[in-house]
Amino acid sequence: MVRFLISGLLTGFLAFAFGLFMPWWSIAPASFIAAIIVHQSPVRSFLAGFFALFILWGSLAWWMDIKNHGILSKKIAMILPLNGNTFLLILVTAFVGALVGAVAALTGSLLQTAVKQTK
Repeated sequence: MVRFLISGLLTGFLAFAFGLFMPWWSIAPASFIAAIIVHQSPVRSFLAGFFALFILWGSLAWWMDIKNHGILSKKIAMILPLNGNTFLLILVTAFVGALVGAVAALTGSLLQTAVKQTK
């Protein structure tokens, strides 16, 4: 459980830091690196990456929504088939980020396992 929390916190921290200076997809290398540093089973790495990025992207999308009083998110939710529901837009945003982070963390964990087996 401690490794899961450390992996999640490290993933969130690296994804946030990388996101300050690099494009949105930099969350993938951040999750990959965190999964290699804190080695866990592939399932736990997947879940740690998923939950860390879900919370990070969800909270960042919510914070941006509050900052512009929901004007932009309302317009985007009208373009997408969400009927103008900004809460669903935030959930979809968090889910997309979570999937990217989870797959990258899974890849890092499987690579770590493969490297250990070849030694």
